[in-house]
Amino acid sequence: MEVARQFKESPYSQSWMSKKFAIGAAVLILMAAIFGGTIGTGRNLSSFTSNDAKNSYRVADEIEKDYNEAVSTISTNYSGDIDYEKATQAAIQGMLSTLDPHSAYFPYSEFKKLKEDQDSRFYGIGVTIVQHRDGVYVQSAVEGTPAAKLGLKYGDRILEVDGKNASDWSSEQVSKNVRGGLGEPVTIKVERAGSEAPLYFTIVRDAVPLPTIRNSYMIRPGTGYVGLTGGFQRSSDEELAKAMKRLSEQGMRQMILDLRGNPGGLLDQAIDVASEFLPRGKVVVSVKGRTEYSEPIVYKSTGSDPATVPLVVLINRNSASASEIVAGAIQDHGRGLIVGETSFGKGLVQRIFQLPFNTGLTLTTARYYTPYGRSLQRDYSSGSLYDYYTRHEPTENQAPSAGNGPHNIEAPLSLASPTPHPHTGPAVQTAAGRVYYGGGGITPDIEVKEAVNTPARLRIAEAAFHFTRQLAAGIVPGLESYRVDKVQYGKSAKAADFPITDRVIEAFRNFVRSQPDFQVQPALVDEELEFAKLRLRQEIVTAAFSNDAGARILLDSDPQVLRALEALPDAKRLADTTHSTVYQG
Repeated sequence: MEVARQFKESPYSQSWMSKKFAIGAAVLILMAAIFGGTIGTGRNLSSFTSNDAKNSYRVADEIEKDYNEAVSTISTNYSGDIDYEKATQAAIQGMLSTLDPHSAYFPYSEFKKLKEDQDSRFYGIGVTIVQHRDGVYVQSAVEGTPAAKLGLKYGDRILEVDGKNASDWSSEQVSKNVRGGLGEPVTIKVERAGSEAPLYFTIVRDAVPLPTIRNSYMIRPGTGYVGLTGGFQRSSDEELAKAMKRLSEQGMRQMILDLRGNPGGLLDQAIDVASEFLPRGKVVVSVKGRTEYSEPIVYKSTGSDPATVPLVVLINRNSASASEIVAGAIQDHGRGLIVGETSFGKGLVQRIFQLPFNTGLTLTTARYYTPYGRSLQRDYSSGSLYDYYTRHEPTENQAPSAGNGPHNIEAPLSLASPTPHPHTGPAVQTAAGRVYYGGGGITPDIEVKEAVNTPARLRIAEAAFHFTRQLAAGIVPGLESYRVDKVQYGKSAKAADFPITDRVIEAFRNFVRSQPDFQVQPALVDEELEFAKLRLRQEIVTAAFSNDAGARILLDSDPQVLRALEALPDAKRLADTTHSTVYQG
């Protein structure tokens, strides 16, 4: 079972006859998925007849007849060219959109991405890219990948991919074009600070890891941080177990698990991740399909030796589905405290169906509930996807969580920004007598808003990146010692590494003074001096030690992370109380 991503059109080439065949086949397969045995029912089509005036169609063959008649009428009478493939995609997606916000159709390239994301691996060059106002830049090359071995660096602006002008591309377009088949070459043209002429790199594509844990380290003595922000894919539990083992060997006695921005993924991985913290046999989640045909399926913890360290889980409004399953299980059982903001509120389970020509769809087949029976699905009865996915409050410029950030590792995950909805579910009393409500996501035990980036701070951050390109290239007069020749992977920055001194700040003031397009005056730098220092430090550390190390600079001053650190003693007391009153009671 898989979280559905938003539909993105990406047509693939076929002949006109193949397209017409695809239309009929796709309709038949879709009707089979909705009306037939693929959802585990034994009803025949006659049971779907309706006397409701709003439902004029009675059986599936009438639906197919009307659809084919519409296609024939359009083919015969439309005055322009017809893209049958695009029309078919729109028809299938339109049908799915009448069901719920998470049932979605995937064209060939998107369905391929979906399967690659599940495997946590794809074929590409191995760079983290970031979109800036004037193009797409390399933020960091992934250790051990072809891009790292050939020397792509922080700040390289991507100009061309295989001879195609990429200067105006989005990060997603760059991602799509640098990925390809194993062993296939791709030529990248980049602009590098300090280099008079563009540089060309011919890179042979190879398997690139796409880990779901983007960062794990000792954030404080005795305290481990694990950022499980890249979804729940087939390797997630294995990654978590390895990270926790390594941190335990470094002296971890308490832990922060960061699920902010995690859009969800595989259900079995959510169960396995929760099992790392819950005693064996404890309910993690229950899944209910069509109740008249099946009993709820209850999934229990399988952990034989769960971690007992005090635990705080971080969530935000982009934590969804599998993330909410884990957070809900931890919260219901009183195993740890939840800190941050109310999560997205996705309690629907999707199953993947493969259609002809390697297209596919995700179809909602059930709902899930927390161990004590809370449904977390937000209301979507208005039918407006805009209302469902878009927030309507004055927080549009929120800073992304440091563990997720604005970066894409060649395969950007589509994240939603939820509108807070009032809880509509009944009150549920959980472990140790705590009361929660369903119907609107996971409500944190300790609410902490994310830092808000004002327009002025966003301009400073943009200027800081472009200044650091020059700083890391060693072309800022008087600061040549900040030149980065080679990335030192696996290292966390120490205070003495690339300090943001008064000389660096003065050079930054001179830079923005000479670059009026950034709309950052020296006076603004002084007004936002601590923020400017933070962003400059994050950028130069990223250039020197990789994207993970740069993210840790932001995490060290993240208000939600700081509050999570403060909450760890309370998390220990809660777990101790719950264990004595519930587990042993």
